[in-house]
Amino acid sequence: MMAENTESTAPVTDGAAPEAGEGQRRGRGGRGGGDNRGSGGGRGRNNDRRPAQEEDDGTIEKLVHINRVSKTVKGGKRFGFAALVVVGDGQGRVGFGHGKAREVPEAINKATAAAKKSMIRVALKDGRTLHHDGKGHFGAGKVTLRSAPAGTGIIAGGPMRAVFESLGVADVVTKSVGTSNPYNMIRATFAALSEQTSPKSVAQRRGKKIADLLGRGGSKTAEADAEAIAE
Repeated sequence: MMAENTESTAPVTDGAAPEAGEGQRRGRGGRGGGDNRGSGGGRGRNNDRRPAQEEDDGTIEKLVHINRVSKTVKGGKRFGFAALVVVGDGQGRVGFGHGKAREVPEAINKATAAAKKSMIRVALKDGRTLHHDGKGHFGAGKVTLRSAPAGTGIIAGGPMRAVFESLGVADVVTKSVGTSNPYNMIRATFAALSEQTSPKSVAQRRGKKIADLLGRGGSKTAEADAEAIAE
């Protein structure tokens, strides 16, 4: 009888152990669910490494800078992200925007929307360079822009290069003095670009012909240059 009782109780004990193991595995699965939520942040980091240039409906988007800040609270740390984006159409229109969010993709979307709303028109010479030199200043940032002949390329670094690539400029020489803060550099660059004017707009404002303005500089091909600008 004792042997029968032992044999009858053994299966019950063996059956109870797997059930407890399954509960433990389910408990570990619950913690694994928390890890899945953490992987959502990993997806955000992957979006951070997306291509710097994307064409969407004819627009060029450049992700210039992402800043991460953390706030220590009772339960741990809360992270926030700030994105700086430059948007242009490659044909003389460009803008920049700044966005903040808890996740990187949302911050980028906010910055892109703000950049599209603040786009400005910049007059370009032959569709490839600036009409004249210019200087811009914002905060501790100072930039100098100079027009360049064909084949020079974009001689600019960091945030300034993103602005000219989105604008559609192919030949330009730039110099930045002072701070290397991307926000101040871009604002100083836009301050210089906002002062760019074309001979056509100056002639209309002064009530003169384009050939008269170009001829004063001693150009022997003033008429040809005027016709090219007028076209």
